Amino acid sequence: MGKFDPKIYAGLLRVRQAYAFEIGCFLMRFYAYMMNIGTVTMVTLAGYSFFIAGLTSSVIALSTFFISPRVSKLVDQFGQHKVVPAAAAITIAGLAIMLANVVMHGPEWVLFVAAIPMGFMPNPQALARARWTFLIRSGRLGSAAPDLRTMFSYEGVLDDVGFMFSPSISIALASAITPIAGLFAGGVSFVIGVLLLTMSRATEPTPGWGTSDTSEKLQRAQTDQPVRQKSVLRTSSVVRVLFALMFFTGAFFGVFDATTVALAEELGNPNIASIVLIVASCVSMLTGILFGMIHIRIPQYAQLVGASVAIGLAYGSMFLVNSALSLFIMSTIAALFYAPMLITANATCERAVPGSRITEAITWMNAGATCGMAFGPSVSGIIVDNFGAAASFDFGAVLALAVPVTALLCMRILRRGVTTTYTIAAQSKK
Repeated sequence: MGKFDPKIYAGLLRVRQAYAFEIGCFLMRFYAYMMNIGTVTMVTLAGYSFFIAGLTSSVIALSTFFISPRVSKLVDQFGQHKVVPAAAAITIAGLAIMLANVVMHGPEWVLFVAAIPMGFMPNPQALARARWTFLIRSGRLGSAAPDLRTMFSYEGVLDDVGFMFSPSISIALASAITPIAGLFAGGVSFVIGVLLLTMSRATEPTPGWGTSDTSEKLQRAQTDQPVRQKSVLRTSSVVRVLFALMFFTGAFFGVFDATTVALAEELGNPNIASIVLIVASCVSMLTGILFGMIHIRIPQYAQLVGASVAIGLAYGSMFLVNSALSLFIMSTIAALFYAPMLITANATCERAVPGSRITEAITWMNAGATCGMAFGPSVSGIIVDNFGAAASFDFGAVLALAVPVTALLCMRILRRGVTTTYTIAAQSKK
């Protein structure tokens, strides 16, 4: 099936030209992962209602869902250095308006207006993965190029680190200093990250670099202008499948997190939720590191189906949770499969689209998860209020089981649309 190589990450760490954009994208992640929870914390601490805080966060999520993939499409067409600074400026303008309104305790409608431009945020996860994909597949790293799957594992670990620490840092700053401190620090981090990314021009993907469309290449060469393209969500059936898989994944994961907090409150010990979620995050991060060290020889589409079945069955068992102990056991075991699911989904996405469309494709996949994480907890909250935490876990289990069902039903689409190898210059690699 595969072999274990504990030294596999050394190849990534030797790519010194990647340091600048990796640090930049990590700093951008720092803001991205705190944006929603940081907004809720800031708005409530400033004296607005929980309803207004939740609604403001929902507007940000919806704006990100509709706008961010289109920003990524422009990035693929025109290049990161042309699009990212402009999109980042719009994002920061929205953040600045919101922070100023909170400081002055201005009208509630200004919060909603400010939330819309915050959805222009460039997707740092997609930007980093696009640069790595370009460096590896274009042959610029030569024989020293690391494996793409190892790169996706490494990026997944960085995602886990940001996801674990950014929200808690935001809450701590807002609680200890002033309500706007958390998001202000995140905004500063985001700006520094954008500057580091855009100044690192040597590693930036060339627009159209991985396209296989001869007519598109000819038109680009003749006019020296990017070719207007349809959204990759419309043109790629595999991206649509990945969007659906990530929607259900984000939905059940959001339900699980929210219901874990609700169960802890029902049991009279809110600290249970923190312990369970922190342990699960650490297990997921460790699994992601180990997963990247394994060379798996089965086809990429089969890896995705296998990961979907594993995570669906693992989190599908949340209907059995009825105590703190059963919650801890179920959460810890299920966390073993979360990172492999994200890693294989990203790798499948890379195999399904041309290199010139990778930023948009990954952003659409992330948008599916964002949409799911907005949908799941919203419904979960209604269920908890009316029927209790146990019923919400049942709902989450249904969403979790929808992941393997979707993957199995769409297996023919995945087999047909996902290549078995990826090309490095004149080579091909499994």
